[in-house]
Amino acid sequence: MHSLLDQHPRASLGFFPTPLMNLQRLSQHLGGPRILMKRDDQSGLALGGNKTRKLEYLVGAAIAAGCDTLITGGATQSNHCRQTAAAASGLECHLVLGGEAPPTAQGNLLLDRLLGARIHWAGKQRKGEQMPQIADRLRAAGRTPYIIPYGGSSATGALGYVHAAAELKTQLDNLDQRISHMLFASSSGGTQAGLIVGAHQAGLNCQVIGIRIDKEEEADAPYREQLLDLTNQTAALFGIDQRFDDETISLQERFTGQGYGIVGEAERNAIGLLARTEGILLDPVYTGRAMGGLLRLIDDRTFGPDDTLLFWHTGGAPTLFPYADALLESQP
Repeated sequence: MHSLLDQHPRASLGFFPTPLMNLQRLSQHLGGPRILMKRDDQSGLALGGNKTRKLEYLVGAAIAAGCDTLITGGATQSNHCRQTAAAASGLECHLVLGGEAPPTAQGNLLLDRLLGARIHWAGKQRKGEQMPQIADRLRAAGRTPYIIPYGGSSATGALGYVHAAAELKTQLDNLDQRISHMLFASSSGGTQAGLIVGAHQAGLNCQVIGIRIDKEEEADAPYREQLLDLTNQTAALFGIDQRFDDETISLQERFTGQGYGIVGEAERNAIGLLARTEGILLDPVYTGRAMGGLLRLIDDRTFGPDDTLLFWHTGGAPTLFPYADALLESQP
């Protein structure tokens, strides 16, 4: 598996392997099932997160192509943009952020600025829709830009999670452990696509379940269809003769609440519970929502007492601070 991955350029950006933890106190509090956590919030790059794995391959590709500038986009508090700004050390970095410039930079936006990123505000567009036009202007100015898609979710970026699945398999084997289900936040699709391909190749023999964190939006194709296409693109780029079908895509789409970045009771409860039982901080947009979905699935008895779940912590703690009022809304 590693020999296939070694064919692709890769920049060394993170601290791997990330820890694998047994959430014993949380499992006891819930009365089962057993829950493990893969701590990609500890990946090291500018306070960590899952995008570090994708950026190792994306930045590697950019450098191999002779590019001197990275361009990507996301929401104002994008974890992906913060990690891209950190990964661009030695390269120029342009971030296309949704919204308008706030009076005070907090959370990820503060870190973007400290890391030297050049910010372009895009109003209602939060997925980097203006990146091609900015790339054209940079080329006209003599730069050689590399566009990193929203969330780093291309087949190249997804290779980071093919590698991650192999890393997890090694850790589980060393502990003589097996998991029945793997769960994580699913948004732009690269993490899930990589894990589907990687779990298949590594022989993890578990169900790979993405928990949607944003509602379906107008697009060229439904999210599930985009995800399947990206999964097959990733398999082809990885170099295996394997076509995945729709049955491969396990997606929980009923926990999107009031929409992207809107904190509700499910997120508040999940973040508070993990903080109190395990001393682990989730973020309000991705991991808080995904953990809220996992807790609901446990309440609904989707999983049995003999199951062992793995929750992939994809990072995002800097966004806790801009969301302070919403997170403390129901606190005394």
